[in-house]
Amino acid sequence: MKIALELLLITGLFSCAQVPEKVNLSQELKLISDTEKEFSKLSGEKGMKTAFLQYMDAKGILLRPDHFPIIGKDAQKYLEEQPDSLYTLTWEPSSAEVSESGDLGYTYGIYTLTFHKDSSVQKGTYVSIWKKQPDGNWKFLLDTGNPGVGKE
Repeated sequence: MKIALELLLITGLFSCAQVPEKVNLSQELKLISDTEKEFSKLSGEKGMKTAFLQYMDAKGILLRPDHFPIIGKDAQKYLEEQPDSLYTLTWEPSSAEVSESGDLGYTYGIYTLTFHKDSSVQKGTYVSIWKKQPDGNWKFLLDTGNPGVGKE
């Protein structure tokens, strides 16, 4: 009887152990790429501030010129204070990658900053590091850009 009880307990413990799900990396790569494109589209339609606040992880980090890293709530506050009515910021990812575990990824590409006053355009490069959220969506954990690719 004691052996049967021990076997039942051991079987119960092993049946509770979670077997990690196999990650569909091609699906996650498509999701992160689509998320990046939706992020840019929202920025073009509703403004940079709205888009960044919607797509930034709660612990998100912004790397900006003349600033130390801006993290979490400070990054949210920084974005809320940014005037974004004088320009439109959009971007196009050149490439994306996702980790084997499917919970982190990155995108990089070219951004376009169009100033409303004179329609001048500035281009630069960017990189975003993305983190998969518990709900399955992706939010950026780190964003940075480098101006100076060219002006049109």
